[in-house]
Amino acid sequence: MILSGLDVNWMDEFSGAITVCDREGIIVYMNDFSIKQFQKYGGDKLLGTNLLDCHPEPSKTKLREMLATPVENTYTTEKNGVKKVITQRPWLQNGEFCGIIELSFELPSDIVNHHRS
Repeated sequence: MILSGLDVNWMDEFSGAITVCDREGIIVYMNDFSIKQFQKYGGDKLLGTNLLDCHPEPSKTKLREMLATPVENTYTTEKNGVKKVITQRPWLQNGEFCGIIELSFELPSDIVNHHRS
């Protein structure tokens, strides 16, 4: 779907990390936030490298499984008092599995959780 007036480059300035790899694990896209987040590991020099090389076990095994069978993986992390949500989802194009999209962003310390029925 095309939205009138929507800049297709909206991802570049999204206030969270967007990282995309193909079915082989090769990083094919990083938005500006992702490049800054991973600067100490190479930043934009990570483009074209294998995402598997960036992960220790057991994350590497989980990623291999996700590349073999398109499934979702969502979790939270906390480091130095900063909480983040990470969600890894299959990248589909015309129904075909093309790789994995990872979104990562900080959660506010005072996040509200609404229970809906």
